[in-house]
Amino acid sequence: MNNADISWMLVSTALVLLMTPALGFFYGGMVRSKNALNTMMMSFVALGPVAVAWALLGYSLAFAPGVPLIGSFAFAGLHGVGMEAQGSIPHLLFMAFQGTFAIVTAALISGAVVERFRFHAYLVFIVAWVLLVYAPVAHWVWGGGFLAGLGALDFAGGAVVHVNAASAALVAAVVVGPRKDYGRHAILPHNVPFTMLGAGLLWFGWFGFNAGSALAASPTGALAFANTMLAPAATLATWTTIDLVRGGRVTAIGAATAIVVGLVVVTPAAGYIGPASALALGAIGAFPSYFALIYRAKTKLDDSLDVVAAHGLGGATGAILTGVFAQAAWSGSANGLLGGHPSQVLVQLLSVLLVGAYSAAGTFVILKAVGAVMPLRISKRVEGVGLDVTEHGEEAYTGGDGAILVSPGDRTYAPAAIDVVRV
Repeated sequence: MNNADISWMLVSTALVLLMTPALGFFYGGMVRSKNALNTMMMSFVALGPVAVAWALLGYSLAFAPGVPLIGSFAFAGLHGVGMEAQGSIPHLLFMAFQGTFAIVTAALISGAVVERFRFHAYLVFIVAWVLLVYAPVAHWVWGGGFLAGLGALDFAGGAVVHVNAASAALVAAVVVGPRKDYGRHAILPHNVPFTMLGAGLLWFGWFGFNAGSALAASPTGALAFANTMLAPAATLATWTTIDLVRGGRVTAIGAATAIVVGLVVVTPAAGYIGPASALALGAIGAFPSYFALIYRAKTKLDDSLDVVAAHGLGGATGAILTGVFAQAAWSGSANGLLGGHPSQVLVQLLSVLLVGAYSAAGTFVILKAVGAVMPLRISKRVEGVGLDVTEHGEEAYTGGDGAILVSPGDRTYAPAAIDVVRV
């Protein structure tokens, strides 16, 4: 083992773990104030049950020796996962690093169903999803599964994380249905600075997400680090240019979204492409997500925080273009179209389609199973009050002017300890 590699992976693991609270701020700022805590909690809470599920079973299903479709129970309960070497770092550290990916991927899904999903049903769903959908897909690509055998390139999770989560988000948004006010009233973000803070922290954490996926303090890690700076910069520059051409002004929400899209786009390619390609990838990636956001707003699909446009299209675009821009001259191993291996584009496309289809089907089954045991969404009456009080007995902001009087015994709105609900 190598102490420099261990040091970098300790830092990277902490950086990726930070991305989940950062996602909470990014999402939380874009919802109405009455749902701010609930939305942030849908990210924060993944740090608990998802991490436990990963340690007990998920890691084994993803990375233990198994069959091409799934791992085995060899590492269940972290049996055999200790201080032995996994590459040049301890096996236990590799497990923890991969666990942070599982946590943030599960949290991403919440952006499509905020402001109407029952919290306890959400907890059951994300645990089941990580074990039954995320872990098998991670095995396919990173655990020696069949997509790895086909030569699919996914440096840090374009398909495994972003296409996977976005497909689940799309199905969840359809199954749960739209918010009662969607398409009838303007639903505006309550705290844009929160969203900007979240985007900035996501970018900071993403250096561990991408450069840490080299699993070493190495030239490949340095390449991924530089590309993680350059691609979002190009996306942000392109996005703001489109904004200026179309409307003459640049929005803060748009800028924050552009940064995330650029990070998503470069994720599958980060360690396989050169810096010039990262700039091109980031610039190209702005277009499909930007115009998908505009189109979605005109549809009946209430993907509340546009997980599909930002993560689904961004992840798919980055994964497919990895098959174009990958060059062994930079990565030392992988070649795409520019490296004289045009068939890599088809392999990348196949990986996106298979991951998207499996995630959609698996998510649908899990949601229907959970829905058969407990309601998936809150009532319209409770939705009108907001999920902060009804689901958590707390408020993000307690200085509101308006108030609804609630009797101590009325648990439709709040626990008995709460007599006044501010909305």
